[in-house]
Amino acid sequence: MSVDNPQAALRGLFDAAVAAADPALTVPPHLPAPPAGRAVVVGAGKASAAMARAVEDNWDGDLAGLVVTSYGCAVPCDRIEIVEAAHPVPDAAGLEAAERILGLAKDLSADDLLLALISGGGSALLTLPAAGLSLEDKQTVNSALLRSGATIGDMNCVRKHLSAIKGGRLAAAASPAGIVSLLISDVPGDDPAVIASGPTVADHTTTEDALGVIEKFAIDVPPAVADYLRSDAAETPKPGDPAFEATDTRIVARPQDSLDAAASKAEEMGWTAVILGDAIEGEARDVAREHATLALGAMETGKPAKPPAVLLSGGEVTVTLKGKGRGGPNTEYLLALAEALDGAAGIHALACDTDGIDGSEDNAGAVIGPETLARARGQGLDAAKYLADNDAYGFFEALGDLVVSGPTLTNVNDFRAILLTP
Repeated sequence: MSVDNPQAALRGLFDAAVAAADPALTVPPHLPAPPAGRAVVVGAGKASAAMARAVEDNWDGDLAGLVVTSYGCAVPCDRIEIVEAAHPVPDAAGLEAAERILGLAKDLSADDLLLALISGGGSALLTLPAAGLSLEDKQTVNSALLRSGATIGDMNCVRKHLSAIKGGRLAAAASPAGIVSLLISDVPGDDPAVIASGPTVADHTTTEDALGVIEKFAIDVPPAVADYLRSDAAETPKPGDPAFEATDTRIVARPQDSLDAAASKAEEMGWTAVILGDAIEGEARDVAREHATLALGAMETGKPAKPPAVLLSGGEVTVTLKGKGRGGPNTEYLLALAEALDGAAGIHALACDTDGIDGSEDNAGAVIGPETLARARGQGLDAAKYLADNDAYGFFEALGDLVVSGPTLTNVNDFRAILLTP
């Protein structure tokens, strides 16, 4: 079968993936019963305000609280206060919100319930430096980690050991209250301890692990950070700690759910859908080259699927910044994919972040087709030079091939689709 508008069809798959992770759909089935005492909602992440709205719309009883979300991701609520702060590098608004959230947790009794709404982006938004550290220290470390190419697991290992609220410390503050955490996963493997640096779950990493990450990626940290990580105070609460006896952690949406929704949408269109995995990690350009080999092989041999087909994948690829350009992991992946495909007929692709923001720019991602490189050359654009400068945003902006969705109010990580047409 032919596909009249491949890029529109790919955008339809992305929209299906995002819709499957909508907090209005995913939060209500997991709400706990109201407690004997007070119900206090706290939260952090790009989806936290939308999650709070879903709680308010479906909660039977009194409710109060505070959640912090990224600028542009606020959703009006009546009983839960919404604060906006910076992501991915934290700011003073996030610090103030984190202080207030920790104060709310400390004020609870055994009859009360802390309902924690946690989603991707929460690690930067819920910023409360440990004693002796400053916001500037956290900003310096965060910025260096983002440039280093470290995985989200490695980044959050460091972040939680420099925090007064993450790595299970929010749960410790709320004890002996009951704690129910509703999580939207944006991390490969769906580990609750990694999602937003696990403020309400036990931490299985150590300060030695955090120091190992800093050494591995040659992170130049402020002296106060290095000293703190070598102190006993930096260690986080571990499994078996009494603080976690009354905790209940529920993942309400995950990357695999969204890939399944996109696969169903593709099959409705008459395509074969192959999910390559929901937890793919690695350098964006390396993953792109691997996927190009798969796509070219499928076009030639019909394996793993005969066209018309779509290869779907999720996870979180990374970029080690060496140039001075703009962009994020999804656009860098696509630029490297276009280079590797070299104009191969019948192959189109989309890569977007499901939160609507690729890196720190205003786009979710971009699209490519067989004509991408030829169009670029026609405009005097050298794809290899743009890739070397980490300027995938500039490349796709010039072509008019960025995907701009605006904030989606959810976050289940990267979404990639390679469409193979006959």
